Amino acid sequence: RQADGRKVLRSSIREFLCSEAMFHLGIPTTRAGTCVTSDSKVVRDIFYDGNPKNERCTVVLRIASTFIRFGSFEIFKPPDEYTGRKGPSVDRNDIRIQMLDYVISTFYPEIQEAYSDNTTQRNAAFFRELTKRTARLVADWQCVGFCHGVLNTDNMSIVGLTIDYGPFGFMDRYDPEHVCNGSDNTGRYAYNKQPEVCKWNLGKLAEALVPELPLEISQLILEEEYDAEFEKHYLQKMRKKLGLIQLELEEDSKLVSELLETMHVTAGDFTNIFYLLSSFSVDIDPSKSEDFLEELTSQCASVEELKVALKPQMDPRQLSMMLMLAQSNPQLFALIGTKANINKELERIEQFSKLQQLTADDLRSRNKRHWKEWLEKYRVRLQKEIESVGNADAWNTDHVKVMNSNNPKYILRNYIAQNAIEAAENGDFSEVRNVLKLLEHPFQEAEGFQEVKEGAEEEGATAPAAVCAQETGSRQSYCSKPPLWAAELCVT
Repeated sequence: RQADGRKVLRSSIREFLCSEAMFHLGIPTTRAGTCVTSDSKVVRDIFYDGNPKNERCTVVLRIASTFIRFGSFEIFKPPDEYTGRKGPSVDRNDIRIQMLDYVISTFYPEIQEAYSDNTTQRNAAFFRELTKRTARLVADWQCVGFCHGVLNTDNMSIVGLTIDYGPFGFMDRYDPEHVCNGSDNTGRYAYNKQPEVCKWNLGKLAEALVPELPLEISQLILEEEYDAEFEKHYLQKMRKKLGLIQLELEEDSKLVSELLETMHVTAGDFTNIFYLLSSFSVDIDPSKSEDFLEELTSQCASVEELKVALKPQMDPRQLSMMLMLAQSNPQLFALIGTKANINKELERIEQFSKLQQLTADDLRSRNKRHWKEWLEKYRVRLQKEIESVGNADAWNTDHVKVMNSNNPKYILRNYIAQNAIEAAENGDFSEVRNVLKLLEHPFQEAEGFQEVKEGAEEEGATAPAAVCAQETGSRQSYCSKPPLWAAELCVT
């Protein structure tokens, strides 16, 4: 932020690990080649709260076919009619044409070849393909609970990759309004806003491509393609996550919505609940059914976890003052706060108050009831799958296989990254290597992971608890729900 151009160890490790994690999850992304640190130090105010600290300078080698972004084309923007701000290369249409020619001929050669004699049609075909790629990319994010954190036009890849890992986060407890960036006070880049904001960014790119691509053409493409492609890809992925491999029914969309709503009201762990569902059987006997229900509800937040998650964030006096201001001076209130933020805080206060009267048994009983209702709908839907095939055993084998290859066991949760960062800041990079090894096999326990751990121990490194079977002491296994302290982690 002070324009010294230096990246630090903390953010470098996060980017290094997450870009590789995304690749092995099968999501289009830049890659990480190396992470190199030094003894040079820079001062950083991590949370922008007036408490700076010295951090080690680090370089991440990032790999991609190109790092050109949507924002790269905005350097040609004409002056804004209200602010007068303009791009540094305004009126240089010659450079924009050259950039566009380069992008399409290099990264979309099939489009260049198909429309070599009509530039406008070529540019429209390019924008259509990028719109579809971006819609599919965001659908992929939503299906693994990934939040980017800062989705401005400069963090959107011109070839549809996940790019620039800053304050990202994978959701733990499912919350559609989850904000992973501690400095995103308005929730602009919340989990459920990602599809919408990426579409908005495509609209900004469309504006930047005028006159090479007339706006009436690009806007029509955006309206025709984006939402349809997102919904189609999202539902296809969700069917796989639920093991619906035989039939594509209209009711599937409702089943997914009801699953997410159940996950929300029970504060279920997004990753672990999907992972557990592969062991749900249509023919499960009543005693095992109860065991499964118990296991499922164990992945929901406890009363203590909910108290931390729903703790009011504003000082009561500040909230009271904001409410009075909203009544007495709406114009001033609009400048310093939003009605949505105040309403959300009031909702938190109400939920937090109700939690004080809730016992663990009451919560467990309520959560079981919710999950029992949804599982019955899931059972009925799976039964339709089985009835449509001749060989139920073969279907079941394929069904489980598809689910296990679409529902990760391991993701880069914030606390896992934090464990690796803290060890690395003390000179021990073995945890970074161990976590990387784990993330290379997100859908199963990493082959050879135990050997890596033993090697690290022989070198005198602290043994990390990065495998479920190795849960010890205060360290949490990396495929279980996060520990309580993880809820306090803030990334900016």
